[in-house]
Amino acid sequence: MEEVNEEVKTFEELGLVPELIEACDNLGWKHPSKIQSDAIPHALQGKDLIGLAQTGSGKTGAFALPILQALLKAQHTFFALVLSPTRELAIQIAEQFEALGAIIGVKCAVLVGGVDQVQQSIALGKRPHIVVATPGRLLDHLSNTKGFSLRTIKYLVLDEADRLLNEDFEKSLDEILNAIPRERNTYLFSATMTKKVQKLQRACLRNPVKIEAASKYSTVDTLKQQYRFVPAKYKDCYLVYILIEKSGSTSMVFTRTCEATRHLALMLRNLGLRAIPISGQMTQAKRLGALNKFKAGECNILICTDVASRGLDIPSVDMVINYDVPTNSKDYIHRVGRTARAGRSGVAISLVNQYELEWYIQIEKLIGKKLPEFPAQEEEVLLLLERVSEAKRLSQMKIKEEGGKRRRGGDDDDEEKVDKFPGKNKNSSGGKKSKRR
Repeated sequence: MEEVNEEVKTFEELGLVPELIEACDNLGWKHPSKIQSDAIPHALQGKDLIGLAQTGSGKTGAFALPILQALLKAQHTFFALVLSPTRELAIQIAEQFEALGAIIGVKCAVLVGGVDQVQQSIALGKRPHIVVATPGRLLDHLSNTKGFSLRTIKYLVLDEADRLLNEDFEKSLDEILNAIPRERNTYLFSATMTKKVQKLQRACLRNPVKIEAASKYSTVDTLKQQYRFVPAKYKDCYLVYILIEKSGSTSMVFTRTCEATRHLALMLRNLGLRAIPISGQMTQAKRLGALNKFKAGECNILICTDVASRGLDIPSVDMVINYDVPTNSKDYIHRVGRTARAGRSGVAISLVNQYELEWYIQIEKLIGKKLPEFPAQEEEVLLLLERVSEAKRLSQMKIKEEGGKRRRGGDDDDEEKVDKFPGKNKNSSGGKKSKRR
């Protein structure tokens, strides 16, 4: 397997045609990113790729541009299939394909759960060039949509391959690989190289070129990482204290469960903070609605589960707070990768209670450094205790009152009453997602 590592300064030097160079220029892409300059020349030579790159490294462009260049010559439908583990990432990939391919009239179809299947079937009937899908919904269409097959696919892209290989998707992925021609180009992109990714590489790539745009488990140098050891009963107080201290920042707060996103967002709103939740238990429309409000700056605090830790196009996050320490230390890398992008500085703070210490130690081992403690006087933090406890009590009452409505049809009215609040997901004990998205 070849290893590559060359710097290229312009898109023209990569071998792209003038139409695509113009498309990059229209998007404000003046110079290729490292993953793009390493990957595109090999892709244009028809080689399979394994790309290891952090969130925010420009990897969508690294696979979209070669596919569009090949499509310009071939001009036929159902040309490429891109698989994504989440709905939001799928939508974002399709948007990038459409933006880059606007000059050449590229048509995309997005097949994800949470959206009307009939509308998607109509989109497939228009014979798009690029299909971007989550595995479960793609299989639904292969079974139920007349005339749709993957027999003409020339390119297969597995984005966030490490997440596509968890137990939710493994069976679906096997079925999809069986439905696609063996004669094709395959691009595998992943933030981390796991054993499962290596296994998949052997199963479906032919003599691939491996490109690493980042060291194995690194966090960028411009990121200021800190932790704070807190008693579990005061964790909410510390969260509020940090958010007030850094009130001018755009922040993402990561929790372990879907239920916690809802509780925390309501509690913070009761304290006058502009927070909005996003999790895998929300409907697709509400997830996108929450994301758009955050991007537009209507809310500056996004409370989320790991569904939002990578792949989402959120350009300007100043701070990431790990309200819950991730049980899988690699998730820490993906979470904190949401800040300090494109050379900007950022802050990541982990609140660690007595039950999470072991997980936190694993994170420090993985990133190979001991992090400094976030400075705060506990007496000062606990001045907030009374207000935080009251806000928490009110949010719990609100959720109790509205539980019935959220479960059956009262969703939209309910949203109006809580200041356009789009996070009315069903109560979830562990934030588990259904197997078919």
